[in-house]
Amino acid sequence: MPAAETPLDRSLGWQREGTARFEAAVAALGDADLAAPSALPGWSRAHVVAHLARNADALANLLDWARTGIENPMYHAPGQRERDIEASARQEPESLRADLAAADLRLATATASHPAVAWQARVRSALGRSIPASEVPWLRTREVWVHLVDLDAGVSFDALPADLVRALLDDITQTVSRRGGAPDLVLEATDDPGPVWTIADGSAPGARRVSGRAADLLRWAAGRPLPGPGGLATEGPLPVLPRWL
Repeated sequence: MPAAETPLDRSLGWQREGTARFEAAVAALGDADLAAPSALPGWSRAHVVAHLARNADALANLLDWARTGIENPMYHAPGQRERDIEASARQEPESLRADLAAADLRLATATASHPAVAWQARVRSALGRSIPASEVPWLRTREVWVHLVDLDAGVSFDALPADLVRALLDDITQTVSRRGGAPDLVLEATDDPGPVWTIADGSAPGARRVSGRAADLLRWAAGRPLPGPGGLATEGPLPVLPRWL
């Protein structure tokens, strides 16, 4: 009987699949398509691709830190992330595609060769949170799948694996609850009767319920617009959540 899959195994699988799908979507875009707006306000599709390339390098830094014990943060100076994205997005389309592929390969190589003992080494996320290196594949999973949708190239949240949708909702609800300032909510997926997610104090007497398809809950919780009115049900207007990523 095969051994049970670990959270790290699941994240590694999602990372590989999401990376392959993101690269395939980028390869299918023409040069003019890359220059066109993405679903993220103020960003072209080239900006989304550039962000994914530089994020791969930043996460490879964390694996290097965990492996060597020498601090190597995701970004070495304030504003570096934004500057690097802008510079990378200005590349010619073919160079940008090659840049993404090379960065993905560097991260994949660092991941595959990472010593088993070093997965528990502590590193620091871009937001300053102390995490074990075993969380790095999950951080990449979030980026490749959510930004695959943000490319606005024919992939929606409905196309994401159901177990990944649940894991992303777990992440979002825990993250915004930890940061504070979120309303007391209970989220229920009408097409997935198992999990229920809470934000802040979901057991509070005044906690509101928000219900709808899991993909629509994810769209809204991730700060992306719903495809049309009536996608989610709640009392009054949908509450605004703190930013997740």
